Amino acid sequence: MKKENLKNKRLFLFDMDGTIYLDNELFDGTLELLDHIRKIGGRYMFLTNNSSKDCTAYIEKLHSFGIKSVKDDFFTSVDTAVLFLNEKCRGKKIYVFGTKSFKRQLEEEGDFEITDVLSDDIEVLIIGNDTELTFQKLEDACILLNRGVEYYATNPDWVCPTWYGSVPDCGSFCEMLFRATGRNPKFLGKPHPEIVYAAIEKSGYSKEDSVLIGDRLYTDIAAGVNAVIDTIFVLSGEGTMKDLEESEAKPAYVMQDVKKIYETIREGN
Repeated sequence: MKKENLKNKRLFLFDMDGTIYLDNELFDGTLELLDHIRKIGGRYMFLTNNSSKDCTAYIEKLHSFGIKSVKDDFFTSVDTAVLFLNEKCRGKKIYVFGTKSFKRQLEEEGDFEITDVLSDDIEVLIIGNDTELTFQKLEDACILLNRGVEYYATNPDWVCPTWYGSVPDCGSFCEMLFRATGRNPKFLGKPHPEIVYAAIEKSGYSKEDSVLIGDRLYTDIAAGVNAVIDTIFVLSGEGTMKDLEESEAKPAYVMQDVKKIYETIREGN
């Protein structure tokens, strides 16, 4: 149910892949919408479950589209993982199943020891969206899970959208490991509301000021619902109207794309 007219919103929390762009194609209306948000004195931030890249890579990608951004404009599932692991796994040795940039951020910001080499003193396994996946990592993970180590993952997304279709994301890697070991991780990113809470706190706005925009019902929209803020489900990425019919997480708004969001807000609806 809509709680606020969109024209009253001031904090816009955007998913990225499938929401404002797909691969190297920026969706029509994105620049206009972001410019309008600035003109009304609002703020936009980008919330992504993709743990394969760091903020520097996202800043460069958005810059290539003509979108100026800084590190404080982003909150990723890796940021959420760092906060969680610093609280729950301080001082422990953690095996990192992920990309070089994922490992680098954990090493720079974490109060724990990380490794990607199997050893007997590893206490925790953390897995992200690994676009540098090797069979060795899968084998190491199975050994660790069969030992009973603590097990966490950055996000439950099954796939990541591309221009040619979809590729496996972190949730699919975790499903492989479940089939092999019978163990599932605790997921840390969307749909859990912590990433939304952290972004709102960083922004200085309130929940009532905020709206989350995304193309996945089971992560993006569910995160907004769990955080008790309004949401906009866009049909430009993974999710479909059939998915909406079957989903427990119901958005406040359903729109075709960001261009429609811009037109709706501009018209004062």
